[in-house]
Order: sequence, then C-alpha cells, then structure tokens
Amino acid sequence: MAKTLFEKVWEKHTVRELEDGSTQLLIGAHLIHEVTSPQAFGMLRTLKLGVKYPNRSFATVDHIIPTRNISEPYPDKLAYEMLTELRKNCQESGIKFFDVKSGAQGVIHIVMPEQGIIHPGMTVACGDSHTATHGAFGAVAFGVGTSQVRNILATQTLSFKKLKVRKVEVNGELNDGVSAKDLALHIIRKLGVNGGLGYAYEFCGTTFDNMDMEGRMTVCNMAIEGGARVGYINPDEKTFEYLKGRPYAPKAENWDAAVDYWKSIATDAGAKFDDEVKFDAKDILPTVTWGINPAQAIFVNEKIPNPAAMSNETDRKEAQEALAYMGLEADTPIEGTPIDVAFIGSCTNGRLSDFIEAAKFLKGKKVASTVKALAVPGSQIIKKQAEEMGLDKVFSDAGFEWRNAGCSMCLAMNEDKLVGTQRSASTSNRNFKGRQGSPQGRTMLMSPLMVAAAAVAGKIVKM
Repeated sequence: MAKTLFEKVWEKHTVRELEDGSTQLLIGAHLIHEVTSPQAFGMLRTLKLGVKYPNRSFATVDHIIPTRNISEPYPDKLAYEMLTELRKNCQESGIKFFDVKSGAQGVIHIVMPEQGIIHPGMTVACGDSHTATHGAFGAVAFGVGTSQVRNILATQTLSFKKLKVRKVEVNGELNDGVSAKDLALHIIRKLGVNGGLGYAYEFCGTTFDNMDMEGRMTVCNMAIEGGARVGYINPDEKTFEYLKGRPYAPKAENWDAAVDYWKSIATDAGAKFDDEVKFDAKDILPTVTWGINPAQAIFVNEKIPNPAAMSNETDRKEAQEALAYMGLEADTPIEGTPIDVAFIGSCTNGRLSDFIEAAKFLKGKKVASTVKALAVPGSQIIKKQAEEMGLDKVFSDAGFEWRNAGCSMCLAMNEDKLVGTQRSASTSNRNFKGRQGSPQGRTMLMSPLMVAAAAVAGKIVKM
C-alpha cells in the first residue's frame, strides 16, 4: 500500500501502542536549550533517573543570550543562571553542548541542521514550538513541553497521538520580491491559525521542488503558526547535497546507504491524504501582518480589512481587537504604515540567505533616522560566513546594528525589546500581543527584504 512519509516514519519509530490510543515513539534526535530543560533535569534528579541515550541529545543556548555583549557573567542574573545550569546538566549527562565559545552556538533550529544532526526519516523533538523547522529535511519534528523533555531524556521515547496528514501543494514560480516567508504567511492566511489542528502538513509541488533548503526551513518553521503540529517536505537531491560533509552527517563509507534509505522514506506515488489543498505561486505577493496572529495578513498592496465586512462573528471580534491593539484603521492601505524598529533574525529568517537578500537591497542605502534596526545572525557560523562576505559592513554602513547570534527580539528574553507602543517590522514568526518585549509593542511580520525596505523608508513599502 502506498504511504506518506509521515506514515512511514511513524511506523518505523513505533515502540508500542498505548491503551489511551496514543503511540510510544522512539525519538531519533532530541534538541535542548536553556529555557525548557532545567526543570526537566531537576525532575530526573528527583526521580533518581539518568539520561538514557545522551548521544541522541544536543544542546545550545539561544533564547536568553545577549546579542550585544556576551562577556560573562551576564548582567541578567537569571539568564546567566539558566546558561550555567544548562552547562552543568550537559556536562554531567554527557550531552553535546554547542556553547558560546564553541564557534557553533546559535538558534537551536538553525544550529542543528547546520551541524548535519537532522536527517530524513528521523523523529525530532525539542522543548520549543518551532521544532517543525526540521521537517524541511523529511523529518517528523515537533515541539514538546517540559515534562515531555524529561520523558525523552529518561526513555528516549514520547507518547504521542497520531496526526492526520494534509497535502499542501504549491506550484509555479514565486513572483519577484516574494520569498518563502511570504508563501508561509499566505498559507496561514488562507487556512487559518487553527486550520492545521490535528494535522501534519506535507508541503509539496514545484514551488517547493525549486526552493532551496533555507527557504524550506522557513516554511516548515511557520507550520506551527497555522496550527499544524508537524510540517515536512520530502527529501530530494537538494536535501542530500545540503547534508553532505556536515559534522554529524553519515560519513563516506555510510553515505550511499543513508541516501538510499532517505529516498525510500519519501511519500509514495498514490499515497492517500486526509485532506488536500492547492495554491498557485503566481497569486502570492509580498505579505505583511496587520493584526495579532499570523493569519491576520494581507498583501502589501491591499487595504487593512474592515471587521464590519466579516460574516463570522469570531473573526469580526478578533479583527476589532487586533486593530485596537495595533493602532491601525480599517479600509486604509497597509503601505505607508510607519515603523519604529526593524528586526532581521530568528529561527524563521536568521540564515545566511536571509542576510544576503536584505544586504542586496541595503547596499548604498541608509536606515531612516526614526528607525532602530537590528541584524541578528542565527548562529556563530552564519555570523562568520556573513562577515567573510562583507555583509556585516553593508548592514552597519546602512545603519543596522550587527549583533551576535541568538533569538534576540523574536521573543525578547534578553535585552532586545520593544519599548511602549513601538511598531516593529520583524522577520520573526509571531505577532502576538507583547511578543517582542513590551506589553503594548506592535509586531508586523514580513520577509527580510520587506524589513530592509521598511527600515530605509521608515514605513511599510511596496517592493
């Protein structure tokens, strides 16, 4: 019988079926950061349990790390305590830790693919909602809570209800100025923030076939914002080429066998899906959020929706709430909306290609005097690569602050925060109330190119 990649990976990792209808799954790679792991390790000590397979867990520090000055100890005592606790836990348990002085530290969903840790056909778990990123490699990857982090550390397994699978097919070439971020926001806009509840999304079609691995990671990263627990893309030659030669990828003598297996776990022709949707790439334009969830998005040439025109009462109330919070008026163009802060970074858009794209636009231009602009590489390796290419100078000359690697203003657990009602043009993944550090802060999600253009103009502009 023809099967989807999700079904194949699920079956290969099933330990047993449980009485409550869930499945005990073996977890191939467990990713750890400083925020959701301290309590989990504390629970293990209370239970007098060790880490079952430390070689299958990998850690880095990203959420709380300063991006301006990483000299230790950090001024934020709690942040420094979280870092030192993670160091201690990894050292005591024998877990590989990509620490600040490793030269490979960074945002967890950027570091682990960068190291070649994520392979097609894997199950991947992390105490972070954007773990779906790793589905770009043909892995089944999902975020978990702290108690589940404990369970994985202790048993290398996880109890999980099987998901349905929705085929999300996109065909054609993306328009000029349209990126993977725009595509992701468009899909969420059309299917809704709860549209993926209970589903894994299989992204497929010629648009994804032609997309590079970094773009695929961006789309899979945003799957969770559409309610899907998992988002993945079938592995292909681009996947294999990306992995080849990376530190944790199969070595020469095992490479061919690994590729043969990776090819075998791709979705079979004729596989049945629980649901299917299709989009045409040519219909998608640069996209900007206007509200307080990622589905509240429009093309940059559109007007802000009017709640009164919405037939669904829930949508109408949510739109009214969003406009009040964002300080925007219905039926007015989104273009021309002023911004105070520009942020390029995060696990969604902190990769080298994101900085290359933004730098092309910024070269020879200056950030508006009214805008504070931050460029935060997703890892120390990306920072080094960008600097070798001279991108740091392009950003600095334009008026961006070129920072060290970390999550930064995506969720503002360090000093990088909005102030008051500042409005941010951001490449991150969430525009929830207070997400970027201020309870009144206003976040507008968009692509790196759109953020760069907004930074220079001091407002949202068409490309």
